[in-house]
Formats: sequence, C-alpha cells, structure tokens
Amino acid sequence: QEQLAESGGGLVQPGGSLRLSCALSGYTLDEYTIGWFRQAPGKEREGVSCISHKDGSTYYADSVKGRFTISRDDARNTVYLQMNRLEPEDTAVYYCGTDEISFGCPYALSNGMDYYGEGTLVTVSS
Repeated sequence: QEQLAESGGGLVQPGGSLRLSCALSGYTLDEYTIGWFRQAPGKEREGVSCISHKDGSTYYADSVKGRFTISRDDARNTVYLQMNRLEPEDTAVYYCGTDEISFGCPYALSNGMDYYGEGTLVTVSS
C-alpha cells in the first residue's frame, strides 16, 4: 500500500531551522514527483516546493525562495525540506504529496496533488 509519511515538525524560534522528511512506502521515488504543501490555520493549502522525478528540477513558492531547500535521497526513498530563517508566517501543517500521473511541478504547486500524507506541524514562535 502506497503511503507518504511526514516527520520533523516542531516548535522553533524565529530565525531557526527545521528539516522535514517525507518517507515514501509503496512508491519508487525516482518515478514520482514530490511536492511539499502547507496549510496555516484558517487558510487554504498552498504549494511550497516540489522536486521533479524526471530531472530533479526544483521549484519554490516566492515566499520561501532562498530559505527552503528541497532534496531527495533515492536510496532512502525520502524527500527532505530544509527550512532556514523560519518566520512566524511559516507556521502551518506541512504535507508532502504526489500524483498518480505528474503534470509537472508548476502545475502541482498551483493545483495540488492526488495523494498526501497526514502532515507534520511546524510552529514558529518565540
């Protein structure tokens, strides 16, 4: 059974860092494009970052560009989201997602993906 499992969330002070992990089971990472999304209280889910299975191209929302880095470890079947210089506005539940058929990262970040994990909470507060 295919599953996505996020981990690594927690409470961090503004300016701090966290690394989120998305562990895939039942999927072969090099066959699936993976995206990170977040949903803050009272807001809609938004696309944060994405990594293409085809060529490893990476994409970022403007709000996180230069602060977040997405990467993947095919041997561990895991995608990471390194988050630096965190701000209170980054507080949200973070989800990783994938599609049955990929239409590319820009489409995924704008429209969402077919499958998500259960999410991990990131709280940025002093």
